[in-house]
Amino acid sequence: MSSDDLNLKLATYNMRKAVGLDRRRDPHRILDVINHLDADVIVLQEADRRLGARPSALPRRMLEDETDFVPVPFASNGVSLGSHGNAILVRKGLTFHAMEQLELPGLEPRGAVSVEIAGRLKLVGTHLGLLRPYRHQQMRQLARKLAITPLPTLIMGDFNEWSPKRGFEPLEHNFDIISPGRSFHASRPVAGLDRLALSAGVELRDAGVDQSPLAKVASDHLPVWARIRVKD
Repeated sequence: MSSDDLNLKLATYNMRKAVGLDRRRDPHRILDVINHLDADVIVLQEADRRLGARPSALPRRMLEDETDFVPVPFASNGVSLGSHGNAILVRKGLTFHAMEQLELPGLEPRGAVSVEIAGRLKLVGTHLGLLRPYRHQQMRQLARKLAITPLPTLIMGDFNEWSPKRGFEPLEHNFDIISPGRSFHASRPVAGLDRLALSAGVELRDAGVDQSPLAKVASDHLPVWARIRVKD
């Protein structure tokens, strides 16, 4: 292993707008889960509320005071944390640039966000649709947009696919699809909805699902994490 390899721990978390299984909206609890993950980068889904101007479910001041993360600036309205609820948090000191919002087709509004981490990795966060035909459209759109990037690429998020093996055909030519484990429903996990898609150049070292007691009540999804290496 070269000393110049990029080694990162990343996580993806559908935080359900900070509403837990007790039906309480508790952003402090979500931030406790995020801090417990001890990751370098966190990809979030449902980070913004659904109605109106879609204000962030995690107040920015709270993020600043209670974590070592900074949000990648995707939102242009001053109140959202991300785009279509997709957001990315990067640990302070880790460089990032080339932020982009990606619109995805489908019956319901969906999207993705992307950012380049340390100039070495393109990271995409997404929350795909509920119906497989639309998910396939969305994956094809992602595959087309990402085909031109020269960087190794990692897609993370809530893929909303219940099948352990089928449903990822539009991405399978250029990506390895990884399910670190069952992440939904948090109270009794039966499906691996939260997944990773790794291009050539991204080596998966380890992965898993956070099943801490707090994560089991903070949202209806459990966080998924992965340790990866991008070789020099």
